[in-house]
Amino acid sequence: MNFNFGDVLTRAWQIVWKHKILWVFGILASCGRGGGSFNSNTGGGGNGGGGDQPPNIPPQMLRWFQTIEQNLTTIIIVLVAVFCILWIVTVFLSAIGKIGLIRGTAQADSGAEKLVFGELFSGSVPYFWRMFGLSLILGLPAFIVGIVIAVVMVGGLVASGGGDTAILGMLGMMPIMIGCLCLLVPVMFVLGMIFRQAENAVVLEEMGVLPAITRGWEVFKANLGPIILMAIILGVIGFVASFVIALPIFVIVFPAMIAFMAGQGQNLTPLYLMGACLCLFIPVAWLLQGIITAYTESAWTLTYMRLTKPQDAAPAIVEANAS
Repeated sequence: MNFNFGDVLTRAWQIVWKHKILWVFGILASCGRGGGSFNSNTGGGGNGGGGDQPPNIPPQMLRWFQTIEQNLTTIIIVLVAVFCILWIVTVFLSAIGKIGLIRGTAQADSGAEKLVFGELFSGSVPYFWRMFGLSLILGLPAFIVGIVIAVVMVGGLVASGGGDTAILGMLGMMPIMIGCLCLLVPVMFVLGMIFRQAENAVVLEEMGVLPAITRGWEVFKANLGPIILMAIILGVIGFVASFVIALPIFVIVFPAMIAFMAGQGQNLTPLYLMGACLCLFIPVAWLLQGIITAYTESAWTLTYMRLTKPQDAAPAIVEANAS
């Protein structure tokens, strides 16, 4: 099949640049790509003092630690509840963002002059559960392999009784675990490509979860070369763009940490400056990542549309093809 990569990549950028409302959906879609882990390290002095009161910790901070210790159970429950709520919201917004990008790209490619956020958002909600079902099915193989590896590791430790024997046993199992991971990578890549096509089948062809997976497999199998090459192209673009976006963070963090350690933790000014710079830069990085996500999803949607329609057909939402 004569697939025009240049046309798809150029058209995707034209759509994303013209319809900047897709940037918002790109930001939403990128929510589910990074696990939101809040890692709060309070860097106290590392002196293992043997007195009743560590000399370098202010009394206010000691009282703060004591309050946390006294209410530890409540704090853990609250944190778990907040984490669960954030996870649910993140999953929902990420799915809606991706659905909105698929629908918006299809509408723009059909000639729509203006995309309305409210219409795209509300029109994307009915597809949520089907997209969520696809995500669960895609994550199942990785989850099963992870459980198997964990069970093997724990079982080996228990059977060996700990000590040097356990370490040798763990080293002996490393080739098996590496082999499982090496096998998992191509499997997850193939599943990811099928999942990409299935997502578009759900939205563009109004399919259920299982028919969409079947459709995704059919499209992937029939267009193996173009899909793999598009995955490589978009992967390289995404990697380079993400590296460029992340570079200022390293430029901000590393000098600040070096200055902080050079002052033996006594001068907090570098940390304050680092925090201020990050607060200013993170929204910019978020926006840029949203643009990249919008472009990538738009390119995948156009790829699906071009592969599943005759070349002379008008760019519109694809009819279900039972072939």
